[in-house]
Amino acid sequence: MLFRERETAALEGLLFVAKEPLSPELLGEILDLDVAKIEELLSELRDRYNVEACGLKLLEINGGFTLGTKPEVARYVEILYKQPTHALSNAALEVLSIIAYKQPVTRGEVDFIRGVQSDRALATLVEKELVKDVGRKDSPGRPILYATTAQFLLHFGLRSLDDMPNLEVSLLSEEEVASTAE
Repeated sequence: MLFRERETAALEGLLFVAKEPLSPELLGEILDLDVAKIEELLSELRDRYNVEACGLKLLEINGGFTLGTKPEVARYVEILYKQPTHALSNAALEVLSIIAYKQPVTRGEVDFIRGVQSDRALATLVEKELVKDVGRKDSPGRPILYATTAQFLLHFGLRSLDDMPNLEVSLLSEEEVASTAE
């Protein structure tokens, strides 16, 4: 039992200090444990943090794990760092949603979909590390391709892009949703 507590403590410490989510394989390599054992310990940590009195939670992002604060304690963390929440503008949210669902996509393609220029909104999203340059499109001018980042997943509490709402279902009217439920 004591050895298991040390393994769990070591795992928790690694998740706490890591700047990016850590894969079970990397955690196993560092702790000299097999992946099945790491997944068992991660499950125990998830259960430990899944109580109302705890301010932390185990987050899974793109198959990696990290520790984060629960949304209900965010305002206290903001007070500590004196950083007010900077909500994204409607334009930035539009650009972000287009990139999330169409990625990789160029700024020109985003502009075409929106019908207006997206330079400022795109710059904001890059600055906040929600989107990034992932290469160049093989077309005239070789425009930059943009895609979402792990920070995007973390920001919206998603494990992967597969957890995003289905776009077709999201666009259904209430009447259509009611008729499909029958």
